[in-house]
Amino acid sequence: MTEKITRINPEQLHQTPGYHHVTVVEAGRAAHLAGQCPLDGNGALVGAGSFETQVDQVVANASVALAAVSARPQHVVRSVIYVRSDDRDVLGAVWDRLIDSAIGPAFTTASTMLGVTQLGFSGQLVEVDLTVALPD
Repeated sequence: MTEKITRINPEQLHQTPGYHHVTVVEAGRAAHLAGQCPLDGNGALVGAGSFETQVDQVVANASVALAAVSARPQHVVRSVIYVRSDDRDVLGAVWDRLIDSAIGPAFTTASTMLGVTQLGFSGQLVEVDLTVALPD
């Protein structure tokens, strides 16, 4: 399916730190993953107060969710990243950690990062929402 995914950065738009402005997917099956939170298998928050630890748990959870639909990070066609901060340095550090993670290729597609004031779980700092073009 990755051959049916095209990522484009039009010359007229600004340079990006690794993502693409446009992702085109030829017709096929898709999976919409729920927002992946920094929770362990028992539903307990991991890494209270640590963006790094929470990103690592989100990456681990997203890896499991992708595997559940026989997909790899390269099959992700849209990502939305929520970070509980309005500090650009924090947002940048979260972005860098995601790009350098085991699912880093997922963030080379059309991506949006939002600084937010609150997430669903008390103490939650990061959440990642992924849309996947499923492999044939």
